Amino acid sequence: MAVLVNGTEIVLSGTVGNLFWDDSFDAADVILALAQVGRGQDVTIRLNSGGGIATEGAAIHAALCAHRGRKTIIVEGVAASAASVIAMAGDEIVMARGAVMMIHDPSGFTFGPVSEHEVAIRMLTSLATAMAGIYAERSGKTPEAARADMQAELWMAPEEAVAAGYADRVQTRAGQSAAAGETSVDAGRPDDETGPEPTAFDFRLYKHAPERLVALADRRAWTNHPRLTAALPAAPTRQTENPMATASAGGEPAPHSEPTPNPTPALPAASLSRADAAEIATLCLDGGVPALAASLLAEGATVEQARSRITAAQQIRDKVALARRGHPAIPDGLADEMIAQGKTVEQAVAVLFDKMAARDEETQVRSHHVAEPSQADGREVAVASMRSRLERMGITQKEA
Repeated sequence: MAVLVNGTEIVLSGTVGNLFWDDSFDAADVILALAQVGRGQDVTIRLNSGGGIATEGAAIHAALCAHRGRKTIIVEGVAASAASVIAMAGDEIVMARGAVMMIHDPSGFTFGPVSEHEVAIRMLTSLATAMAGIYAERSGKTPEAARADMQAELWMAPEEAVAAGYADRVQTRAGQSAAAGETSVDAGRPDDETGPEPTAFDFRLYKHAPERLVALADRRAWTNHPRLTAALPAAPTRQTENPMATASAGGEPAPHSEPTPNPTPALPAASLSRADAAEIATLCLDGGVPALAASLLAEGATVEQARSRITAAQQIRDKVALARRGHPAIPDGLADEMIAQGKTVEQAVAVLFDKMAARDEETQVRSHHVAEPSQADGREVAVASMRSRLERMGITQKEA
């Protein structure tokens, strides 16, 4: 089981985000687990993950930072890549004996013309800068020093992670006195130098993975899982850890041809403080759109920009709900789909307009058998009727 809640303890094990391993966890899982524990309750989080989707790791980090209780994060087995970002949310970061931590630069696969690769470069640069800011704030290093560690793909044993500032201490051995720093998280742990086994992950994907992890992946057949390739059906772009593939957005062409307006420029990702990230995650949770947190953090959105996007997302949901009252055939998940695509309220209304008008036009063609209007006339009638209906439903306002 990827997420387990036991009293005030949460176990996170598996891949960060839903990739191709059976065990995985995402921001929604973690937010739900924290809600079960209680928003103001101190919590111990046992983390064992080889990494996964970078933006999902950032969203989980923000959700943990927003939790009001004290957070003790124990790295058991491995916290690599996106999982190490999650670990940085701890008020205390404890390395179990035998565990390893790894930080590195995010990377991804882009397929398409030069413009697509240029967009990917900007995305990767922004994401790496944001990650460096998280590592720097927690370790006390400069963002430049943290980024250098990332570019080197730094693997750390427990003592090395503590020395580098990425962890606070090594979990004490059984029987060690409390005077030496033992706390409740150490009680009952075995006196074992190897610690828990790392979770299932193909560690060959990393450049400098320890040989014992690569050998373990081979021995446990963790290398036999299917890989994401460019030949798979196109999916919305999402940034993944090395070397998971990102695919260009696909599917049907947008029903409305208006160009997407340029969003208000966001602050550089490095300038997003931990407090702001936590506030954004809380706003998304309270606003009923927890999945939006990952996109906002990856973009380096300010708190005010996040408030605006959340308000727009709520309006889109309201308008889709209103439209579905008269047109139940409109998909229930259309609102979430448009929010994920970053559509504005106006663009969402245009999508609803086209879907409802097309449905009405189809109904008119089927129900009229005598003196049917031409296709163009039928479209005009449907459009005029739909405008009037949208105004009555409150989805749009009457034009002056």
